Amino acid sequence: MPSAARAFPPPADLLGEALHLLRLTGTLYCRAELTAPWGIDVPALDGLMTFQVVTAGHCWLEVDGAGPRLLRQGSLTLIPHGTPHRLRSSPQAGTEPLFGIPVEQISERYEIMRHGGGGDPAHVTYGVVRFDHVVAQRLVAQLPQVLQIDAWDDDAGWLHSTLRFISREALALRPGGETVITRLADILVIQAIRSWLDSAPEANRGWLAALRDEQVGRALTSIHRAPEREWTVAALAREAGMSRSAFSARFTGLVGEPAMRYLARWRMHLAHAHLRQTPEPLSAVARRFGYQSEAAFCRAFKRAFGMPPGDVRQAAGPAAPAGSAGRLQNCGRRS
Repeated sequence: MPSAARAFPPPADLLGEALHLLRLTGTLYCRAELTAPWGIDVPALDGLMTFQVVTAGHCWLEVDGAGPRLLRQGSLTLIPHGTPHRLRSSPQAGTEPLFGIPVEQISERYEIMRHGGGGDPAHVTYGVVRFDHVVAQRLVAQLPQVLQIDAWDDDAGWLHSTLRFISREALALRPGGETVITRLADILVIQAIRSWLDSAPEANRGWLAALRDEQVGRALTSIHRAPEREWTVAALAREAGMSRSAFSARFTGLVGEPAMRYLARWRMHLAHAHLRQTPEPLSAVARRFGYQSEAAFCRAFKRAFGMPPGDVRQAAGPAAPAGSAGRLQNCGRRS
């Protein structure tokens, strides 16, 4: 079929396709029952996103590099980049390291923390999640340092009703309650990101703007759908319905790098994630991501990550130690 006759999804659907890949893996959830005065010091959690849902009372959040902000009952806050932060009953309250506070482990991915000095209560559902797919990682990289949504400012009502449901489940913790809470919390995270995409000026720049672009977005989606194809600039330009020179200039201007460099980086990040998750032979992995030989794939991989692909598998091997710290290290590993 000639390229001019191809039926492409509209740009909004291209962004929707990227959002479809926002699948959370390796999640850990904590229901914190806190009484003033209390304070929790959360260290850097590289590669992980944390979120807080205040289901009763209130607390204060301090993220490194920013002043304290009040989190009221019915608020949802995302810290997308694993930045160190502190949660307190008041800006003056002292803090204790997160991993020094005992918890009651309900299941592999759900625990309860009871902590504080016996004063005014606050209940917080705290989550730690990872997005493994490279599409999701690229999207999350563009999120701000803190993303906060107040249920009472929610015009559509989805946040208020979902938070109310989570609060009810957290208080009762009936059989299966932890499963309900974790599934709803996953939805909250993705909905919060969608809300930011709809309203934030920053969402109209860089890679997200390119994905929304009617022409460059087609080329990006073609790469995402079939990274193994023998793409050339000319072939991607045909997907976009543009001349080669016009496409090259527009792609680089929007995405920030040339199309073939983007393709190479995209393949490498997909391959890196795939190696951590499967025992597939390197020759098959090479073919899966568009390389004609295992040797060519290994050379490209080492240029991209400074190590051969076999080292990635070894690093992903042994399980982390037990306890909260160990379970956080295990976030993202498949059971």
